[in-house]
Amino acid sequence: MSSREEQLKAFGRLLDIMDELREKCPWDRKQTFDSLRQNTIEEAFELATAISRHDMNEISKELGDVLLHVVFYAKMGSETGEFDMADVCNRISDKLIFRHPHVYGEAAAQSAEEVSHLWEQVKLKEKGGNKTVLGGIPDSLPSLVKAYRIQDKVANVGFDWEKKEDVWEKVKEEIAEFETELTDERANELTKERMTEEFGDLMFALINAARLYKIKPDNALEQTNLKFIKRFNYIESRAKEQGKELKDMSLDEMEALWQESKKNGL
Repeated sequence: MSSREEQLKAFGRLLDIMDELREKCPWDRKQTFDSLRQNTIEEAFELATAISRHDMNEISKELGDVLLHVVFYAKMGSETGEFDMADVCNRISDKLIFRHPHVYGEAAAQSAEEVSHLWEQVKLKEKGGNKTVLGGIPDSLPSLVKAYRIQDKVANVGFDWEKKEDVWEKVKEEIAEFETELTDERANELTKERMTEEFGDLMFALINAARLYKIKPDNALEQTNLKFIKRFNYIESRAKEQGKELKDMSLDEMEALWQESKKNGL
């Protein structure tokens, strides 16, 4: 592994390259905060994908892409005199110190759960920080992640189940309510909005259950997505080997190949 001096030298090299590209490359010189925004989002998702696959080589590569965007934004900020990379680093360092009074101050926290509770208290006191418990949740967060963050934040101020097992009654209740709406005698009058509302309640309850059992629902769903893709690709590949098209196969035939993929460890 690289020494601290080597790491700082590598970071300095990146800053120098960014300075030169901003001056000499027409594309880099043309970029603005707005033009880079979507690319930044895409890079973050690509990093998340690499993490889901536990591909350390890809994680290293994608981290570099994300870091490039951080450096790029800092460079543009320095050009207008509003902030530079030193401001970026110092602000996050100051925030980390302020939010870790159990490390840099007199507060005590012996577990990750205690730290989480402490963070919510600190954020409410922080200058320029959250004015309300849910105030720091970005509007643009994906709904699945946002639901988890909402539940996590309110739990940190005591709004939570007394026993985690109790959440399953809520899940069952939401399933029953959704099924009732679907089988109601007035089902033909059921609006899409009502169906969406009840299904959203069910998903929210399941995400709450995941949180209580220390499962990140987004990670869990992505693992299932990747597993499904592998198994369905297997079906498609085996069908081709048999000279068949998926659209011409029966559901039983595809199910047999699905079970075969599971036996093969997919």
